[in-house]
Amino acid sequence: MSYFPVVLSQERTNQVNALETFFNETRTYKNQNKINLALESLDKAAALAEETENEKALVGCYHKFALLYMELDKRETTLFYWDRAAVLLNELEYPYGHAVHKYIESILLYDSGNNFQAIFMLNESKQLSNDRNLLNNLLLLEANIFLTIEKFDSAALNFNSLVVNNDVFEKESLMAKSHLGLAKLYFKTEDYDESIKNGVSALEIAEANNFSKEEFEANEILGQAYEKREKYNLSLVHNRNLLKLKDSVFTIEKIKAEAKTADRIQYEFMTEEIKRQDTKIEELNESRNRSEITAILTSAFLTIISLLAVSLFRNNQIKLKTNDLLQTKNKELQTARDAAVQAMEAKTNFLSTVSHELRTPLYAVTGLAHLLLEENPSDNQKEHLKSLKFSGDYLLNFINDILQINKIDADKLEASNMEFNLKKVLADVISSLQQSAKENKTKIILDYDEEIPKNLMSDPLKLSQIFMNLVGNALKFTKNGEVHVIAKLLKKEEEEVTIYFEVKDNGIGISIEQQQHIFDSFEQGSIQINREYGGTGLGLTIVKSLLGLFDSKIQLKSTMGKGTSFFFELDLKSKDSVLDDIPFEIVQKDYDLNGLHLLVVEDNKINQVITKKMLNKRGISCEIAGNGNTAVEMANTSQYDGILMDIHMPGISGVEATIQIRKFDSDIPIIALTAISLDDSLESFYAAGCNDVVTKPFKPEVFYQKIGENILEHKLKKSVS
Repeated sequence: MSYFPVVLSQERTNQVNALETFFNETRTYKNQNKINLALESLDKAAALAEETENEKALVGCYHKFALLYMELDKRETTLFYWDRAAVLLNELEYPYGHAVHKYIESILLYDSGNNFQAIFMLNESKQLSNDRNLLNNLLLLEANIFLTIEKFDSAALNFNSLVVNNDVFEKESLMAKSHLGLAKLYFKTEDYDESIKNGVSALEIAEANNFSKEEFEANEILGQAYEKREKYNLSLVHNRNLLKLKDSVFTIEKIKAEAKTADRIQYEFMTEEIKRQDTKIEELNESRNRSEITAILTSAFLTIISLLAVSLFRNNQIKLKTNDLLQTKNKELQTARDAAVQAMEAKTNFLSTVSHELRTPLYAVTGLAHLLLEENPSDNQKEHLKSLKFSGDYLLNFINDILQINKIDADKLEASNMEFNLKKVLADVISSLQQSAKENKTKIILDYDEEIPKNLMSDPLKLSQIFMNLVGNALKFTKNGEVHVIAKLLKKEEEEVTIYFEVKDNGIGISIEQQQHIFDSFEQGSIQINREYGGTGLGLTIVKSLLGLFDSKIQLKSTMGKGTSFFFELDLKSKDSVLDDIPFEIVQKDYDLNGLHLLVVEDNKINQVITKKMLNKRGISCEIAGNGNTAVEMANTSQYDGILMDIHMPGISGVEATIQIRKFDSDIPIIALTAISLDDSLESFYAAGCNDVVTKPFKPEVFYQKIGENILEHKLKKSVS
């Protein structure tokens, strides 16, 4: 009885395997620049997908046709297949297909010179799929766009991460294209030796894999780079290689064959489409002949159409004029949008630079203050040093607040999704603010609904930031009073949970007039409040923006002289199947760091002295590397228990240095030390091979904790094994 399902299942598997084979052939031929053969294989895949009514596979075929015709500079045909895919995607729940669709749209935007719109579309594509091959291609396209707009550091970061990729389908192709990208980048920045080095690597990979297009481009860039280095013999060799490739690979016959195949497949597709339309027309005609009623209704319909024709004609004229006006306005809006994006980029770059330049001297201020406080200063000196350290910490918090706001504005913050214990998050926030509460003689009371599931899914760090700001704000304006932190379960349906949160105080309150602007940046109600209570006026702005990441909205009630209540609701997911009390942060330990030997990579002389003194205080010896190149050389020739790697340095960055070190040592722990900016991505540090990240200026206890967790524990495990 089960024979037919088994046969059908086997047949379905065979069809899927056949499609996969055709797709792999297409990918291989495309990378080898054999576009006519790629089109032939893809045509077979499309025929099979249509025969088996596999709509997702058909979407994939249309997308691949679009990419192949883009290689042939047939933009109109690319748009035709891209539109055909869009029609099918409108009826499908297919995130990967939608992601590829936006990827192709970003290529089209990049091809037409709309670089910032292309980057925007790339970011939308990244949100829809985590397919590694697609993400690698998105990374490559993003690198090429960065190269075009001369954001060389960002382009180099992307290219370098792809040089060591592990893509299942296109590892060698991505490596060749990345080396080529780096060769072009270094040629533009006049670092011709690095350009030659990457050009040679690209050429070796291209020749080994028959990547004729990359082979041609590698010879071209090498010929130019060697000429700049006045190595004319080597330049001549690569220029001759170009001529050979033109004669043997990029021939007129090849171009004609590709054009012929492309036109034939396009013609056959159009013919089939016309046949399908003719069949529909015949079916309609047969239906009309069978029914006199249909004929009468058709006649009546035509009569009505005739009566409306004049009206429609006039409306059409109005519509055409309106369309012309709309197109003009759309172009104006597009220009304005591009200008706004460029302005945002300029603002981001400015804040990135300023934040880094401020954090570096702040590291010196807070670091020296910490060291001096530990050297038994006199009571008078201790008071001054504490004031200095407080001022440094205050300025650091101010910089962090500004960066937080601008990261949200620039869409560079996303809510993560991890398991955590809500009660522990709230308890930790309250514990960290107890000192402030004591200073104001105020009690913090947690009113927690025990019906709330113990294990939830969301972003505990951002929730901590929200409550740190709300509770900290309440304490600032409440003396000799109480601050209540309330969490109540509103509803629970399976794994869906809605929780009501409120932070309530009996402090000075907020007037109705001030409530209208209280969530604006740098707004504290009045100058008098700012002078009396201090602060930046950014805390509530950050709360509002962070809650926006969770699709939630902050609300408040307040009465002057009686207090204020901030409240909101959050939709979370529960994880009842997980064991209780899952911590979302590591419990701190008091590590004995005596005897460790580290490499410190830092270009700033003052920071070198401070870091070395902080390490020596805990019995840690160290050697200093003043730049990334020296760090790579020292790591390769000497033995260290771990590396503390500054990220922003002249020459090669800490990220690039880490990538190079990982090529010969995949085991040594590396901790990134960074005055992190808007452009910095923690993911890029980890992707490069860093084990952990410490933000400068850092708290000494955090600094020592990270060294213990990543370097000492690694050394102890290694000695045991």
